[in-house]
Amino acid sequence: MSERDERTRGEVPHRRGFLAAALSLAGLALSGCDRVSNEPHARSILGAANELTYRVQRFLLGAHRLAPEYSEAEISSEFRANGSTDPQDDEYLDLADKDFANWRLKVDGLVERELSFSLADLRALPSRTQITRHDCVEGWSCIGKWTGVPLAEILSRAGLGPQARYVVFHCADTLNDGSLSDDPESIRYYETIDLADADHPQTILAYDMNGKKLDIAHGAPLRLRLERQLGYKMAKYIMRIEVVRSFAGLHGGKGGYWEDRGYEWYAGI
Repeated sequence: MSERDERTRGEVPHRRGFLAAALSLAGLALSGCDRVSNEPHARSILGAANELTYRVQRFLLGAHRLAPEYSEAEISSEFRANGSTDPQDDEYLDLADKDFANWRLKVDGLVERELSFSLADLRALPSRTQITRHDCVEGWSCIGKWTGVPLAEILSRAGLGPQARYVVFHCADTLNDGSLSDDPESIRYYETIDLADADHPQTILAYDMNGKKLDIAHGAPLRLRLERQLGYKMAKYIMRIEVVRSFAGLHGGKGGYWEDRGYEWYAGI
């Protein structure tokens, strides 16, 4: 490992320490302190902390600075699956039964060309392989090897409209929480990132993990790898990518399933 890689690794704990105050504020909303988290003043503090985190991370990391990468020998013997692990949506189950032969990734929204890709189509595109550490908001970490197509490659082929600002990942897994909808079955996992992260070289749509095709627990047939942010940002079971100007009108308006429930939109590490 190079001296530069060692320095990059060493900087990660320092960045975490710098952001600890902002993350602890957000923790009030996640720990069951409903009275605090529903207080408008507390919400404004959390929002300000999130904005500070975003701006500081952008300043410290720059647009294309890489997250640490590891050797084959450092891959975790067991890689825990985060979030949903067994979607029960009928459409998804039907696709899985056929080994995702009929699955298509749709790309639309503020793009010049709407696109549709099969898994074979994606595998034929330029790919990137990276061995990185997955950091979960629950406190655990694992190192895994991921192969997939850079998101920037997909967006370049689609062409971005002049008002494009964010990328939305619409997923197949439904979470049964009716707190933001009269119909809990209507809430499918979704996540958003900005164009800076979408263009990052380590932001890939992964179809392989540790040299094998993704299994269902880890997000088959396609998941996002966003190596400079926490695991809940890395959407699994991706069905559609939508480019938008704003995510304010999506579900709870905070930019993601868990963000609508108090998590930070920008989860940089």
